[in-house]
Amino acid sequence: MRNWTRLLCVLAVAAMSACAKPAETGAPANVDGARLRGAASEADNWLSVGRTWSEDRYSPLAQINTENVSRLGLAWYADLDTDRGVEATPLVIDGVLYNIQPWNITTAYDAETGRVLWRFDPQVPRRFGRRACCDIVTRGLAAWNGKIYLATLDGRLIALDARTGQPVWSTQTLDPKWPYTITGAPRVYDGKVIIGNAGAEGAARGYVSAYDAETGARVWRFYTVPGNPADGFSSDAEKMAAATWRGEWWERGGGATVWDSVAYDPDLKLVYVGTGNGGPWAQHYRSPGGGDNRFVSSILALKVDTGEYVW
Repeated sequence: MRNWTRLLCVLAVAAMSACAKPAETGAPANVDGARLRGAASEADNWLSVGRTWSEDRYSPLAQINTENVSRLGLAWYADLDTDRGVEATPLVIDGVLYNIQPWNITTAYDAETGRVLWRFDPQVPRRFGRRACCDIVTRGLAAWNGKIYLATLDGRLIALDARTGQPVWSTQTLDPKWPYTITGAPRVYDGKVIIGNAGAEGAARGYVSAYDAETGARVWRFYTVPGNPADGFSSDAEKMAAATWRGEWWERGGGATVWDSVAYDPDLKLVYVGTGNGGPWAQHYRSPGGGDNRFVSSILALKVDTGEYVW
């Protein structure tokens, strides 16, 4: 199994690098809103984890087809030095391939030769591996204005200089009350880095947050499970959601974490997020007496500038 995992990684890297342009002398990761809006037209690049803001993950490349695939050969390979889960989608931007592997180790490669340009290890404390329900996986990176963004298993959102791999800023995104981790990929929309977290398996209360891409300052946060009514509600949406819960759900957490699955419509300026399972799983414990338990297992539309609930 280990050999097959490595082989699949090698083939994926070789195929992507074969289509990328050689490294250019311009600013690395020179990505902005206009470029991401038009990402579908950049056949040689993969600018975000889903390639486009709509997250369709479709590549229009046609050079490799059923007639010539048998002649496809290895261009280069990179040994990831791990036999743990490898689930990330690499970014390919102007001849540089950016990849993230377990424990959030992030590497930039020359996409033509495979030469390592830099490597960053955020030194995630190994104790966080016990919190991750489905291994120490990570699903990708984001790029914006010369920076590469990663979210670590222990909850840090980190911006790296795309040229050197050195940290520009780092901020902790997790509430220590609950057994959170982050395994999803950050996204950048209109200068804001969007990130959720995992932890619904441990009944953690879900939320999704936006941070300023240049400074790391938090812009907004939307909770997908309402809090204690005695503390007041932060919005009409939270008050509405609270009416669908029973008992003292806030003591249990509730789940509905936004562990990945985010998309964006730049015309409507809406962020679409998918929420996970309720926690605890059994509704009898989560919400005695039933209820719709908003916003467990849902799709939410939020305003990108404010995090305001739309539907």
